Amino acid sequence: MAESETENPVTGHPVIDTREEYNAAVALIAAGSGPIGIDAERASGFTYSQRAYLIQIYRRDAGTFLFDPPALGDFSELNAALTDVEWILHAASQDLACLREVGLHPARIFDTELAARLLGFPRVGLGTVVEELLGIHLAKEHSAANWSNRPLPESWLVYAALDVELLPDLFDIMVEMLHESGKTEFAAQEFQAALDKPAKPTRSDPWRKLSGVHAIRGQHNLAVARELWLARDELAQTLDVAPGRLVPDSSLVAAARVSPTSRQALAALREFSGRATRTELDRWWAAVQTGLTTTDLPDTRVAGDTLPPPRAWAERNPEADQRYKAARAAITALSEERSIPVENLLTPDYLRRVCWAPPADATGESVGRALAALGARPWQIGATAQLIADAFVDALQTIDTPVDPAS
Repeated sequence: MAESETENPVTGHPVIDTREEYNAAVALIAAGSGPIGIDAERASGFTYSQRAYLIQIYRRDAGTFLFDPPALGDFSELNAALTDVEWILHAASQDLACLREVGLHPARIFDTELAARLLGFPRVGLGTVVEELLGIHLAKEHSAANWSNRPLPESWLVYAALDVELLPDLFDIMVEMLHESGKTEFAAQEFQAALDKPAKPTRSDPWRKLSGVHAIRGQHNLAVARELWLARDELAQTLDVAPGRLVPDSSLVAAARVSPTSRQALAALREFSGRATRTELDRWWAAVQTGLTTTDLPDTRVAGDTLPPPRAWAERNPEADQRYKAARAAITALSEERSIPVENLLTPDYLRRVCWAPPADATGESVGRALAALGARPWQIGATAQLIADAFVDALQTIDTPVDPAS
C-alpha cells in the first residue's frame, strides 16, 4: 500500500473521466514494471446492464488508476499498451465480459481466486486470501454497492484501489506456492480455460429463468408468465434498472398462477407488489391479456440434456448409480490427497455425464477422450481418467457379484 501512495502522481483517489487524463494514465501504466492488478466494479442488482462502472488498475512503478468507463468509452489504447503484460484478477470470470465490452482483452491472466482453490485454501474470497497471505484485513463493505452512482464517495474509491494494489503481492507469493506444490501447470491450464471460455449462448426462452416458474401449471398461465417477463424486461432495459427492482419474480409468478381476468383483479392481487406494479399497471394488464388470448402457447415441459439428479439414479439407472458412487469416492479421495477441491479437480457435471453414459470400452484412454469432449483440461484428465476407468471396473464387479441372502 505504501508503494502505491508514493508512486501515484496524484493524491487521493481521483476518477479518470477525460480522454486527456486517460492518455496520460496509459503512458504511465505502459512505463510501469511487472504485471498489472486489474478489477472492475459493476452495479449488479441495481442496473439492467452488466457493464463496468469503474475499472481499477495498479502497476508497480506506475501507481493506481481509477477509470470511469461510461465517460471514457473505448479502452483500445490501454489494451494495446498491455498486450504483452500479464493481468492479475481475482475471480476473472466475473469481470472478463465487462472488460472486453470496453476493448480490454488480456492475452495472459493470473486468477488469484483459482490459484487459491488449487492451493487448497478453505475460503477463497479476496479478503480472506489477502489476510491469509499478507496479514492485511481487507474490508469488503462496498462490494455490493451501486457503482453507477456519481460522484463516487471517497471511501468507495479507497476500497476499489485496495482491491488492485495488493494483487501483485499476492501474485508473487502464489506463484511460488504453486511452484512448490507442483501445480504451476495446473494453474496455467485453468487460467487459459477461463480466458477461452465462450460466452453463454442466449436462451430462446429466457423467461423460464423466473424463480418459481416450475409452480405454474397450464399453457395459458405459462404464456402469462412469459408476457409479464417480456414486459418487465423491456421496461428494465429502457430504464437501465435491474428487473427485480421493478417487480420481483415472485409477483410475476403469483400473477401468472392466478391469471386475473380484469385489470381490477390484477391490482387487487396482494402478492403482486413492487415499485412499478401500480405505476405501470396498464403495461402488466396488457401482458396478462396477451398471455390469456395468444395462440402461441409455450410447452409445459422443455426438452434438454439435463441428467436426472444422482439421488434418482439407483432406480432409473442402477449401473450408472454404481459407477457414479465408485468414481465419486475415488475422486473425493484424490481431492483430499492433493488438497484440491473436488469441483476443481474435475467439474462434477463431467463426472456425472461420463458415469451416466460411459464409453463402450471404458479404459483410461476412452474415458479421457470423453472428458476432453466435455471440456476437461489436460491436467484434470491426466489426474482422473484412469481413476474413473478403474472405478467403473470395481462397480461392474459389484453389480455382477450376487448378494448372498444368508449373509
